[in-house]
Amino acid sequence: MSARIFSPFAVGPFTVIPAGDPHPQACGIPLVLGKKGAFGSGEHETTASCLEFMPRIPGIKGCRALDLGTGTGILAITAARLGAASVVALDLEWPAARSCAENVYLNSMGERVFTVCGELSTIASRPFDLVMANIYADILLPLADRLVGLTRSGGYLLLSGIPLQDKFDIHRRYTSLGCTVADSRIMEEYVTYLMHKPD
Repeated sequence: MSARIFSPFAVGPFTVIPAGDPHPQACGIPLVLGKKGAFGSGEHETTASCLEFMPRIPGIKGCRALDLGTGTGILAITAARLGAASVVALDLEWPAARSCAENVYLNSMGERVFTVCGELSTIASRPFDLVMANIYADILLPLADRLVGLTRSGGYLLLSGIPLQDKFDIHRRYTSLGCTVADSRIMEEYVTYLMHKPD
């Protein structure tokens, strides 16, 4: 797999920093990522929007979170940086799970972020306070019942990776399951939804 080369950059209150690079003099909350892999460094608009939403999610400090399709683990690590008590970082692909585990180590988050390689059925069914899924709509739609079921009453779902043409289908599907839209962002090609599951 080819090396991913990027320079430190800011997104929201965070600064994404390649492993081994010095922290910039003016640095936000650091998110250190290895230089190898192709699973998302935060530059893509879907990931960037999630990073900008996350500090505003009520109750993220002390929460129990799930990051489905974790890739580099950037959202899982961010949740931990914001004070989440525990985060399950789940990915079906072994190279992505390995990349996530390496980045969790680089950020010294091993006590709070737990990398799992497998399908959604491999994790316990105890509800999460926050479910994050920056994946495609054709995955978010068939998994809607499961993802909403894995979210505790009063919890949140952060859904991204949704192409513009699929935003109404996602909105209709998740609101039909009782969720409400707490926030949303329409970007050039994608949409991000923050859904709330009422008490």
